[in-house]
Amino acid sequence: MEFSSKLLENAVYEMSQLPGIGKRTALRLVLHLLRQPETQTQHLTKALGTLREDIKFCSTCHSISDTDICDICSNPGRNREIICVVEDIRDVMAIESTGQFRGLYHVLGGKISPLDGIGPQELNISSLIEKVKSGEVKELIFALSATMEGDTTNFYMYKQLEGIPVKTSTIARGIGVNDELEYADEVTLGRSILNRIPFENALKSP
Repeated sequence: MEFSSKLLENAVYEMSQLPGIGKRTALRLVLHLLRQPETQTQHLTKALGTLREDIKFCSTCHSISDTDICDICSNPGRNREIICVVEDIRDVMAIESTGQFRGLYHVLGGKISPLDGIGPQELNISSLIEKVKSGEVKELIFALSATMEGDTTNFYMYKQLEGIPVKTSTIARGIGVNDELEYADEVTLGRSILNRIPFENALKSP
């Protein structure tokens, strides 16, 4: 792809580094921004800059937050005895949109994936185990995507919890195998949370 401007080329290159954005799509986006009022581009730049500078991660659940403790963790109306374990904030948003879950969350920050160099140490698993050991948590819902990496992560956490008196369950397989939670429709995802099954039963599934 030939560019008439080095500035344009640099902008397209940076835009194309975003996931799912090829160079042609990046070019369309950059040209779109150039056609907009300059203030709109400035607002976008400021929003991204502020995001990088000021964003926080909840000290309790590790979700993205504007404050040290997120709105969900600080909400006295949430059931603190149930924690839903998810991969990232997209899954928190997906489950919250169902309106079916009133417990708390724990964001792992990914899934175990040796091929990608992601082991248990790179995830927020140890803090989850310590949270359960405190005794307040009565149930953990493993709500990771039904993929090999998700199942591997679920099983690792399950083994780490051996000997700790806590109920472990997993969302019902209304979510198809290899499906990502963020793409599930709200009704299916809500029913999967409500109809969760003991994790030991999931281990016996074919």
